Amino acid sequence: MGKVAWGFTCSIDGFIAGPGHDMSWLGETAEPAEGTTEDMASKVAVIISGRRGYDAAKAQADIRDEMTAEPYGGAWSGTEIILTHRPEELAADASVTALNCTITEAVERAQRIAGDRDIQIISADIARQALEVDLIDELQVYVAPVFLGDGTRIFDVPGGRRLDWELAAIDEANPLSFGRTYRPKRD
Repeated sequence: MGKVAWGFTCSIDGFIAGPGHDMSWLGETAEPAEGTTEDMASKVAVIISGRRGYDAAKAQADIRDEMTAEPYGGAWSGTEIILTHRPEELAADASVTALNCTITEAVERAQRIAGDRDIQIISADIARQALEVDLIDELQVYVAPVFLGDGTRIFDVPGGRRLDWELAAIDEANPLSFGRTYRPKRD
């Protein structure tokens, strides 16, 4: 069985999207080393994302660049699950599977689809829910050299919650984006 990974590129000040889910800043960051995006995309069978990100991507379709318009800049193909309380509203979009269920149920369904390949969570809120029930096997972080000042925080838990991680790998091919992979530090 593949792993459940939470992967993202964030700003130095800890945002994965700017105000209004703006992703335009991402297209202006360092170009990944040749083959990086394709290699990462080839490992992922299922992406789990949230409704707010889906809606923002649709609303910004005309202004997003090649890298931010599609998962992995278009290098990925597979099943995209959108978690929403209103799946019937997405029924006409054959490119996604809209579900109204818990993160545990979504991951179980994704694992049946993914087989030996990975599941990638690309939503901060969905990832927070997965962390609450200990479903994240790996954290894949890239840091872009930009301050956004506002937007969607990587990890936002009112009142706080500490989670410790251990370094698993450093992406030496992409030094400008400080690529790191971590695994949860479990007791």
